[in-house]
Amino acid sequence: MNSHYQEDASAVGVLGSRVRPPQVEGTDGDPALLDAYSEVVSGAAGAARTAVVHIEARGGEGGESGGSGSGFFISPDGYIVTNSHVVHGARAWRVFLHDGRRLAADLVGEDPYTDLAILRVTAGEIAHLELGDSAGIRPGQIAIAIGSPMGFQQTVTAGIVSGLGRSLRAASGRLIDEVIQTDAALNPGNSGGPLLDSTGRVIGVNTAIIRPAQGICFAIASNTARWVVGLLIRDGRIRRSQIGVAGQTVPLLRKLVLHHRIPIDTGILVAGVEPSSPAARAGLVEGDIIIELDDSPTAAVDSLHKLLSSERIGVPVRLGILRGVERRSVEVIPEEMTAASSAGATRQP
Repeated sequence: MNSHYQEDASAVGVLGSRVRPPQVEGTDGDPALLDAYSEVVSGAAGAARTAVVHIEARGGEGGESGGSGSGFFISPDGYIVTNSHVVHGARAWRVFLHDGRRLAADLVGEDPYTDLAILRVTAGEIAHLELGDSAGIRPGQIAIAIGSPMGFQQTVTAGIVSGLGRSLRAASGRLIDEVIQTDAALNPGNSGGPLLDSTGRVIGVNTAIIRPAQGICFAIASNTARWVVGLLIRDGRIRRSQIGVAGQTVPLLRKLVLHHRIPIDTGILVAGVEPSSPAARAGLVEGDIIIELDDSPTAAVDSLHKLLSSERIGVPVRLGILRGVERRSVEVIPEEMTAASSAGATRQP
């Protein structure tokens, strides 16, 4: 609500007489200017703040400063959810709790492809937040963010869910799907903090802003976080498969689409094949265009990324390709993606 509207609404009546805003009696007997919206936001934030932490990441030898961000406890035994980009590359992490304690943390695991990570501290039983069901949220509902923007700990901002089902490009190059768009103000340092609904349940993990824009911020959906967090706590990592090609999305010739009855009009041009990779062993060469994997169309690099899940590691799959004007089918056995094979290769399936 802008200031001009506020002045008109609160100060001027129909006949020009001054209209007093409604007053609600506070617990101390003094008038409290709290409307229903304020009560919802302050109530949810008040209940959640004790579980939100500030994180400082430090680099390697020499103790040089690293990055910082936010996080929140998801269990009473000290597990903390944050963003991968907050902790990645550091060798030491320090967590600042709401009560002033500073605790050393261990990295349990991280997943750069969803920008999520898990830290753990030892501090006795701790207040924690519950991951809600992000499938049930709707555009327009209240969204509350808590974190440490610009180092100001326990900062609360509020807005609404602006959009659902967005896709956001992670630092790894892969798309994060089902991202929540919100206008709850986020700034550097909010990364990794919780996005809450009106009941105080976590509906997202704040992760990014578009700097030139006003009020366009993003959070990783809580249902995505629940899946990733469980695997990180259990295994310390998320397993994915790869076939060892560098690719780019290209349009298909219309006559080939019609002739071969291809259900898509773009495919993945193989721009390079790693030596001794599954793709090399299967006979893929530069210039081939991948159009499907096991009957699932691959209209873009991200389509192939989604299909190359952990379940396909070591399992033969059939790639449909175009080689020149000819349509062919080749069998490939994907292998597990390792840190070495994924580092720096932002467009490599």
